[in-house]
Amino acid sequence: MAQDNQVVIVGNLTRDPELRYTPNGAALVKFGVAVSRRVKDDATGQWKDADTSFFDVTAWRSLAENVAETLTQGNRVVVVGRLRTNSWETPEGEKRSKIEIEAEEVGPSLKWASAKIERQSRGAGQGDWQASVSVGAGGPQGETPLDG
Repeated sequence: MAQDNQVVIVGNLTRDPELRYTPNGAALVKFGVAVSRRVKDDATGQWKDADTSFFDVTAWRSLAENVAETLTQGNRVVVVGRLRTNSWETPEGEKRSKIEIEAEEVGPSLKWASAKIERQSRGAGQGDWQASVSVGAGGPQGETPLDG
C-alpha cells in the first residue's frame, strides 16, 4: 500500500461513533480517539499519563458501518489511515482548517480486551469479506496499563 502519508494510532474512543449517509447513500462515520503516552516519574517511580493527543477520525462505506455497529466510547482501538486537512469558512468569513485521520483500517486493540470475529459476506458471489467484531473486556481488572 503506497501512499503519500500514513499514520497509525492506538487510543481510546472519546465518543460513540456517529454514522451518517451521504445523499448518494455512502456510509460515513466520525469518531474521536485520545492517545496518551505513559511515562515513569523518576522521583516517585510511578507510571503516569503524559501528554494526551486528540484526533478526529472518519471512515467510509462498509468500514463506517462496521465501526458504528461494533465500537463504543471508551473502546481501545488501532486506526490506520492517512492525514487529511479539512478546510472551511465560517458564516463570519473566517477561514478555518483542522487535520483529521481518514481511516483505511480500524480494529479493537487486543492488549486489554478480547474480540470475537464474525465474517460477513458483502454480496452473493463476490468472494469479498468484511469482519464484524464484538469486543469484550479482558485482562486484569482494576489495573492500569503501564505502557500506553
